[in-house]
Amino acid sequence: MNNHRNSTTSAIGFCLLPSELIQNILLYLVLPEIIRLKLVSKSFSHIISDQDFIRACNIRSRSSTWLFVYKKRWPRDLTLHGFTDQSQRWFQIPIANSLRPIISPGEDLYFLTASGNFFLFVSNTKKVVIFVNLVTQTVKKIPPSPLGPRGTSSWRRSGMKLVAGPPGLDHFRFLFVELVENRPILFVYDSESQKWESMEAKENVANLACLSERESENIYLSVINGRSESVLIVVKSHGDVTTPLILRPRFGGAGNDGGQLTGRFSWGNVIDRLHVYGDGHMMIVTSDGVGKMMLTGIELWGLSLNGRHWQYISKVPSKLMEQIKKPHGVMVGCLEKRDGIVRAALMSNFEGLWLTYDIQTRHWIWVTLPDCKMKGSNMAGFAFSPGITLS
Repeated sequence: MNNHRNSTTSAIGFCLLPSELIQNILLYLVLPEIIRLKLVSKSFSHIISDQDFIRACNIRSRSSTWLFVYKKRWPRDLTLHGFTDQSQRWFQIPIANSLRPIISPGEDLYFLTASGNFFLFVSNTKKVVIFVNLVTQTVKKIPPSPLGPRGTSSWRRSGMKLVAGPPGLDHFRFLFVELVENRPILFVYDSESQKWESMEAKENVANLACLSERESENIYLSVINGRSESVLIVVKSHGDVTTPLILRPRFGGAGNDGGQLTGRFSWGNVIDRLHVYGDGHMMIVTSDGVGKMMLTGIELWGLSLNGRHWQYISKVPSKLMEQIKKPHGVMVGCLEKRDGIVRAALMSNFEGLWLTYDIQTRHWIWVTLPDCKMKGSNMAGFAFSPGITLS
């Protein structure tokens, strides 16, 4: 009783502080905490709804990066776990109430991807894609694509992209690529028109440069990743959708100097190698061991200017490799590049690993992830995302 009275008194005392001071204090919080505070009292809600505060909060939030993990226990708790590089702990984001109007109890959900305030899930039971806006609490089913209903096994992380915005607008585009009759076809859903558009990718016969100085101009989606050659498509990220071009990067071309894992990748036993693709980049992860594997090497590769070759970029330094070298079970990964930074997450049922590489400074950073308590859980999707905003 006394503890409750003391916490209530503290909350009231905090609300009596000048609003500008409260706003400055709240800006040190991450957005899930701010959204939760908005429900505490009318005073907090009024302060957080102030346009100056929203503007300042959004500027700070957009510069952050989140790693979201959706894990299922029995019974399913429908909770996203989010970690940001601006904090030191995981945040639990309940989504059960948001999804209740759309899904049935016990429905099998998988987390596909995220961008800003938008999150995409797929129901393996009904084979439909569902989007959730965590801030507005909007939940809707996306109409089936021209390919028809698709279950969880049909979606490839490196072959799809969710693009939120422009800023201030409650819109998004969802892009994915698939081989249809051995031809790469790009499918694009626009939330504003609520319609799908599809187009066949064309070969880059003119040998056009496919890398832009402004990295945000292009979207790269993987179609096929083979032992010596990959097939990707590239399309403009803004404005009307243009004809996507096909890229066929191979190993063995110019720019391979320095890579040590590709020989083993091309000719050896590939069981102990994980290849993670995303945004026109590839990470080769090698492990050794029996049962619980041990990381032994990580290399980063990117596309050549014309998209015809994989070019070696860097490897994790041996000193850092010794720090992150831990036993792991079955491992999966995701990779993104944004604002000149390549981010990679490697997740297993034991723990997760977050690495960043700065293209300009050529510097690797290990972002320490606290224990997400994944033992005994089934991980049902994970993804990087730009920061959530209040509008």
